[in-house]
Amino acid sequence: MKKILLLAAATLAGLALAGCSKSAGNSIKIGSIGPLAGPVAVYGVECKNGIDLAVAEINAAGGVNGQLLEIIAEDDEGNPEKSVSAYKKLVTKDGVKFIIGSLTSGCTQAITQSAQAQKVVQIAPAATAPAITDAGNYIFRACFIDPFQGTVGGKFSAENLNAKTAAILYDIGNDYSVGLKENFVKEFERLGGKVLATESYNTGDKDFNAQITKIKNVTPDVIYLPDYYGTVALIAKQLRAQGISTPIVGADGWDGLTENAGEEVLNGFYSNHYAIDSDSEAVKKFVAAFKEKYNKLPNSFAALGYDSVYMLKDALVKAGKTDSAAVRDALEATNGDYVTGHLTFDEKRNPIKSAVMLQMVLGSDGKLSTKYNSTVNP
Repeated sequence: MKKILLLAAATLAGLALAGCSKSAGNSIKIGSIGPLAGPVAVYGVECKNGIDLAVAEINAAGGVNGQLLEIIAEDDEGNPEKSVSAYKKLVTKDGVKFIIGSLTSGCTQAITQSAQAQKVVQIAPAATAPAITDAGNYIFRACFIDPFQGTVGGKFSAENLNAKTAAILYDIGNDYSVGLKENFVKEFERLGGKVLATESYNTGDKDFNAQITKIKNVTPDVIYLPDYYGTVALIAKQLRAQGISTPIVGADGWDGLTENAGEEVLNGFYSNHYAIDSDSEAVKKFVAAFKEKYNKLPNSFAALGYDSVYMLKDALVKAGKTDSAAVRDALEATNGDYVTGHLTFDEKRNPIKSAVMLQMVLGSDGKLSTKYNSTVNP
């Protein structure tokens, strides 16, 4: 686990202004927890890239209230036990009062009770399970929650794809997958659709052909696949291999498919937190800066990590001090525009903002990519 100080020499040289010298010694420490290795590392690495970019920009602009930001990053490998260890290290050894992370819902929820009890402000960039913020008023998130995503998938399937029937294939042992499935069913049926088949599998399964055969036999208009990109890529290959060309729909766990799948995911659509091809000036600025720094395009996890830092920065500025209670109060009053949209919080400190539906496409270069399809408002 590596301590990362994002303090550029050029920035430090220019910060001794008006007799006020900024240094790491009086920095605002922010803990970052996420999977930098392991099965969902693509999410954690991208999120950390977004966090690092935001911190670099803020520090280059003079920091916050006369202090630089210092990120202390810990790798939990997507393991809740390691999330707890990382949290304890950050709070007891490093003395952080603000934490961005973790990323998946299980890892995030493993530390929310401790953060609340110790009055550590925790911002979850991408943990979408509804119960995350139940721990108390020091727990926030930058992403919308599973009920909204499941609802978006059901509404999109019924209204945009004109689907009358659906089948669902989901991970019965994954709260994320189960929550999305349940809310998809509610909305799809509310709009007059009928779910013809609901098939499940266990986390780590590789062969889905038995379930797919059952789905094929009922010929649904759409298939909902609420899981992470690695499993979705496997399922899509097996679906197409059985001759099923039906549209497939999913959620933000699909982010990563463009680098880890092929043409089998075409005719696929998923809900996400922002569209990289948006006309928003905030999005354009972020995408350009990210591409310049990392020589690649940012996925939604990078955008959510980036927004998490700026949300915290705005709260620190508004509070005028680093007292966690004051920053918590300022964060709760957030009302601003960020890369992933205009954001305010509801009474559970969940963001109130729109979702976008992205479509899997082949670019002119023959590579898999996404394009904006539609927006679904809360």
